[in-house]
Amino acid sequence: MQPGYKQVAAGYAMYGSSTMIVFSTGDGVHGFTLDPSIGEFLLSHENIRIPRKGKIYSVNEGNYHRWSEGMKKYIQYLCKEDKSTDRPYSARYVGSLVGDIQRTLLYGGIFMYPGDTKNPRGKLRLMYEGNPMAFLVEQAGGHATDGFKRILDIQPASLHERTPLFLGSREDVLTAEQFLQGKRDH
Repeated sequence: MQPGYKQVAAGYAMYGSSTMIVFSTGDGVHGFTLDPSIGEFLLSHENIRIPRKGKIYSVNEGNYHRWSEGMKKYIQYLCKEDKSTDRPYSARYVGSLVGDIQRTLLYGGIFMYPGDTKNPRGKLRLMYEGNPMAFLVEQAGGHATDGFKRILDIQPASLHERTPLFLGSREDVLTAEQFLQGKRDH
């Protein structure tokens, strides 16, 4: 029951066209890909660094009608064409936390699972979803928040506590915070 900044390690395994393990022990983020010909994981992604700003956003837009006005305005902002800010962004949502985070780590942008009128505290669990992913994203140079507070600073009140989650490229997440906090509307 400690805040996430006290973690010493975090990681995930991803299975697909290849099998990959991504982890951090507090000194960068590293990815190892399984080489089936020798049955070993080989370092394939050393010191992953998330871009400061991306061009992809990831969120389940099927919940749009339940979101706060700030959240809706942020999505509208991302979808509006503006060459000076390199918009619009592309929408990519796999619906798998690990798959969406993997893409965000490698290509930048923002992953979002906001609270809404049905689930005000979101659906993701702070202790075993939010904190580990926030740890990885921050170790890669990104940012993670619940929209108002850094994820890794939240003192958990219960083991299965839920949290809204916004993580990814630093500039994208900070812009999302401005919209969510009502400091910006365009």
